[in-house]
Amino acid sequence: MAFDRPRFLRVYSFLVYAFLFIPIIVVVLFSFNSEKSLQVFDGFSLRWYEEFFRDDTLRESLFVSLEIALITMVVATLLGTALAIGLVRARTRWSPAANVLMLIPLVTPEIVAGISALIIFSQLGIQLSFWTIVIAHITFSISYVTIVVRGRLTAMGDEVEQAAMDLGATRFGAVRLVLFPGLWPAIVAAGLLVFALSFDDFVISFFTTGEDVQPLPVRIWSAIRFGVSPTINAIGTLMMVVSITAVVAAVLIPRFFGRKESGIKVLTGQEGG
Repeated sequence: MAFDRPRFLRVYSFLVYAFLFIPIIVVVLFSFNSEKSLQVFDGFSLRWYEEFFRDDTLRESLFVSLEIALITMVVATLLGTALAIGLVRARTRWSPAANVLMLIPLVTPEIVAGISALIIFSQLGIQLSFWTIVIAHITFSISYVTIVVRGRLTAMGDEVEQAAMDLGATRFGAVRLVLFPGLWPAIVAAGLLVFALSFDDFVISFFTTGEDVQPLPVRIWSAIRFGVSPTINAIGTLMMVVSITAVVAAVLIPRFFGRKESGIKVLTGQEGG
């Protein structure tokens, strides 16, 4: 009997997706469990979500995580976009090396980044706080923005900018009137991606958290050391919803504003202006 490759690949793909998503589905399902059980589902209820929002400590941690993610998104997007423009437009002999260096933070284990941030803050005598988490997140996130925006910028080329300057526009005018309108879908998509990454980050947050209110992922870790409560399922589901919403927005926003590009291709820098 001949080897049915397409059927085998479909079965294999199904098994991989099942392995990836069944645990997530179980967490979401049991977040609506009416009983305090992590094994037996006894009916739908919003009990654990109500308990989460009644807990002042968990609610404060949620707001802190959102605040950290928002600040990280804004600052990392500005710095990463400027760096991407510099890397693509500079064209010096150091440009190839600089572009390779931007990939290093992406492949560096998060625990190494977290420990490095902790050591730097300790050596500089900076007390761990809300702002050390923000600084560490921004440092880690700049590369993501740069990679996305750089891919888009490379695909666009510089012919339109050169034409604008030939017609009398200044360098700043060409950037403002030509470059940024073409770049903004990638900038927005990169910013929302960074928001999602920062919001649910645990490792870097853990190493840079001080005595202030802990981010939600760190608070969850602190809670499960004393036993797993069904409230954890509700928290995990809420965090997943926030992260997925940010990523979906990054994919769909270019379409909402009349862009012809696929949101996914904009995010990955595969399509030009």
